[in-house]
Amino acid sequence: MSVKQYTPATTPTTAVDLREDIRRWGRELGFQQVGFTHTNLEQAGERLQSWLAEGFNGSMQWLAEHGDKRWRPEQLLPGTVSIISVRMDYLSPDTNMIARLKDGDSAYISRYALGRDYHKLIRKRLATLAKKIEEYSQQPVIQRPFVDSAPVMEKPIAEQAGLGWIGKHTLVLNREAGSWFFLGELYTSLELPADTPATEKQCGNCRACLKICPTQAFPEPYVLDARRCISYLTIENKGPIPPEFRTAIGNRVFGCDDCQIICPWNRFAKATGEDDFRPRHSLDNSKLTTLFQWTEDEFLERTAGSPIRRIGYERWQRNLAIGLGNAPSSPEIIAVLEQTLPQASLLVREHIEWALDQHVTDGL
Repeated sequence: MSVKQYTPATTPTTAVDLREDIRRWGRELGFQQVGFTHTNLEQAGERLQSWLAEGFNGSMQWLAEHGDKRWRPEQLLPGTVSIISVRMDYLSPDTNMIARLKDGDSAYISRYALGRDYHKLIRKRLATLAKKIEEYSQQPVIQRPFVDSAPVMEKPIAEQAGLGWIGKHTLVLNREAGSWFFLGELYTSLELPADTPATEKQCGNCRACLKICPTQAFPEPYVLDARRCISYLTIENKGPIPPEFRTAIGNRVFGCDDCQIICPWNRFAKATGEDDFRPRHSLDNSKLTTLFQWTEDEFLERTAGSPIRRIGYERWQRNLAIGLGNAPSSPEIIAVLEQTLPQASLLVREHIEWALDQHVTDGL
């Protein structure tokens, strides 16, 4: 293999060559797309501040922390002049999303969380990419990989790097891949030519994602009120789930994919080739009663290395109790709820009692 040498003082053509090498290395590491952008995120920062001023972040106070480091990357990592943005597809084949949502006895878990946690996998590969870049540059390079691990505006970065456009559901959309993908970033001190931003949003007049949302979490296109979002309510929210949203949550016990499932662009999404993203422990096809009867030890064992682990056993039971309250009434469901009630925490107890009330209303 021939080694191309690069220094910041060389001609722009050489920088272009290095950029294309990085793109190729990224594909070899399992990224479906690699884009490049500059560090100017001022407009994204202004939009974030307006969104925060409306209180749409709910209890996610960390989104308001760290000052302007989110939209001024050089303050987060001094020396940063370019950002490498990567995409990794995660949708597993044959997960029967609509069938699971329609089956009130089944638990629906957001497709991104069915396999192993993506954070470590993507960060490790970005670190490998960073090492390769430094080796080929033959000079010290300031670099740091990020995967939801710091105040980084990953979606505006991806849009500026040409990976796609931010859709009306506030997720990044790609013409060939829809939105079923993870994002990662590599901040670098190398000055690399930026790709053409995805400035034209291609959602047209479509409002399918806005209309399908069970809790009407979009006050307007391109704006999400996290306080109404099922993903926020079941994952980020640490307290009780507000009663006005419980029925609408249905059987969604960890996250929600409705706005992605309905999106026409996701007809073009391709199944992942990453074994780590394939469903584990039959989480794509489990009964609510089965998951609700897991002991805490079973929960910890079966969610090891999973994004689900982060909510903890108590919130897991809270969410499942909501699902059981929305499930078709049966003696089995009432029995498992009543059996768990005496030893439940105050948080879980509130949701079990709500669930039992739903079945009393149904006449059982």
